[in-house]
Amino acid sequence: MAELTVLGSCGAWPEANRACAGFLLEHDGYRVVLDLGYGTLPRLLERLPAANLDAVIVTHAHPDHCVDVSALARVRQYTAADSPKLPLHCAPGVLEVLEALEPRPHPSTIFEFHGLDGTRDLGPFRLETFELPHYVPNFGVRLSAPGLTVAYTGDSGPSPVLAGLGAGADLFVMDATLQGPSPESGPRYVMTATEAAHWATRAGAKRLLLTHFWPGSDRSVSVREASAAFDGEIIAAEEGLTLKL
Repeated sequence: MAELTVLGSCGAWPEANRACAGFLLEHDGYRVVLDLGYGTLPRLLERLPAANLDAVIVTHAHPDHCVDVSALARVRQYTAADSPKLPLHCAPGVLEVLEALEPRPHPSTIFEFHGLDGTRDLGPFRLETFELPHYVPNFGVRLSAPGLTVAYTGDSGPSPVLAGLGAGADLFVMDATLQGPSPESGPRYVMTATEAAHWATRAGAKRLLLTHFWPGSDRSVSVREASAAFDGEIIAAEEGLTLKL
């Protein structure tokens, strides 16, 4: 059995009663979190009181995607100090953020750090990474196991790379920060819901989970806009939502 639980769905900062980017993916007893932004750790602890994880993946170093990894380190330090180091697969800059938040004990005493690039085995999954356009280095991640593929953009502007990241995915979790028409000029580092849907269609994804909403957005608008460009099931991420995969 596999399922994905939304820990947080906001971009930039969390609205009241919400959290920023974070997802818990569970498959055959293996548990990995994808990002842990502001406010996600309490929601993870509701699901896993001892934060009993097998791995953490952080797509990039912005605090709305990684700051609660520091809180997770405190949980591990004070409640599971004798446990093996927790594998942390992360983009450049994440270690420096964690060091600034809590230099002692050093994050490397809690986590086993791995760069987030290339391809490797991760529990039951094959992990592939795709560098995507953002303000800082950001890696989309593709986790595949027999009969299951989950893809996640982190944050991303529109890019042909998205078609490979989400190719045939059972669930494509995509940045849908903006609403309305695409901005006409300048480099693009986040997407509209319509753009996310366009690339999900190009990828041939089966289901689309929109996330990273700008605080205050009406999420039904994002779903409606995405439906014009994607024929499959479209879901707006909501804290506590669990999807069977």
